[in-house]
Amino acid sequence: MKKTTIHIIPFNKKYSKDFYRLNVEWLEKYFYVEPYDEKVLSNPKEYIIDNGGFIFFVKSNDKIIGTAAIINQGTFFELSKMAISPDYHGLKIGQQLIDYCLNFAKEQQWKSITLYSHRKLAPAINLYKKVGFIEIPVEENSHYERANIKMILTF
Repeated sequence: MKKTTIHIIPFNKKYSKDFYRLNVEWLEKYFYVEPYDEKVLSNPKEYIIDNGGFIFFVKSNDKIIGTAAIINQGTFFELSKMAISPDYHGLKIGQQLIDYCLNFAKEQQWKSITLYSHRKLAPAINLYKKVGFIEIPVEENSHYERANIKMILTF
């Protein structure tokens, strides 16, 4: 595979449709779009940015090919909504994006970052473990119906 030059950029409202598209694409492939997903993905500025969260986009040439969000859940920050376009899988873009998000979290001097996932997403779980996330119990009232693994990375 050829090397793809990417730039990771902060949230810009003009890319909101890309945020929705990239996330719905993988959700529909592996699961379904839950009501919580629909609400957040349809209004990322309102539900993420305006609540003290962050969204990053992966840009290659003039195309948005990936995204990740850090959602302020009040008592912790959640790494969420991470998606890379299938056309760009296998190029280590997910690794670069997660490294960027973790460095950002360290710069904010957060003590930790948490994520929710599903065990059938083995490549993602392996990536999370590789960068230092460890498994912790999933609370019963998790905001994701599909979540069957919760992980934390303490800095």
